Amino acid sequence: MKIILSIIFIVHSLIAFSQNTCHNDILNGEKIDTNDKTTQLIENDFSDLWTKTDNYNVLGVLGNDFQRIKVKILTIVKNRNKPDEYLVYGKSNVKNNVCDFVGRIIVEKIQETKREQFGVDNQAKDAIKTQGILIAKYEFFENKNQPHTGVFAGQVQTKWYINKDNQLKYDDVNLLSDGYFNNAFVGTWTMYNSTKSRICNWADYRVPSILCDFDLGVGEFNPNEKYFDKGWQSYAKAFLSNEEQAKNEEFAEWWR
Repeated sequence: MKIILSIIFIVHSLIAFSQNTCHNDILNGEKIDTNDKTTQLIENDFSDLWTKTDNYNVLGVLGNDFQRIKVKILTIVKNRNKPDEYLVYGKSNVKNNVCDFVGRIIVEKIQETKREQFGVDNQAKDAIKTQGILIAKYEFFENKNQPHTGVFAGQVQTKWYINKDNQLKYDDVNLLSDGYFNNAFVGTWTMYNSTKSRICNWADYRVPSILCDFDLGVGEFNPNEKYFDKGWQSYAKAFLSNEEQAKNEEFAEWWR
């Protein structure tokens, strides 16, 4: 698996970072403590953090033309025998081609951050004991018996916090701030029996590490009109033009 991931990351680097990209900083300016807290925090169960967000706010692209991909993690379970490993089952959707996938997320590092902003009027400041970022590798295998399937692989970054009651929570404290996103999956998708990989990035509320002309929004996600024919028109109609039919399409539970 290490060899596969190494190849994938080389390909992704050549494709995605040879040009200017935006939404690369999931911390949105927060300072990070360089101390590795993995040993102290690895026994926590982070699984709920990856299923927290409504799917219409999980935004992703496949390929250099930014074809829309919808990804839904349906179940995720922490491996009792390997505290750094999470077993995943979910579904993907590209042009209404829905595929099952299974795989795993393997935690590499957990660090704390030095936050200065705690939401509107710093209202969450007294509720938080500590906060930070989890960095992990993922590899998800789509069902080979279904059409147009392959492997997702890359790195995921997730922001979290621990409250005063020592409960681990999804970090949405600064959700209303410009540029907020979380659960950033940045990597590739490779079709079975192929050596050619395509960029495949998704996250909560924004598409991470993407060319800057794709997302024109400042306060919230706003896809460029020139990419509407890649699956983004219904999103724009639903959330930017407030069209009821488009909203119904966006809210539909396509994974059922």
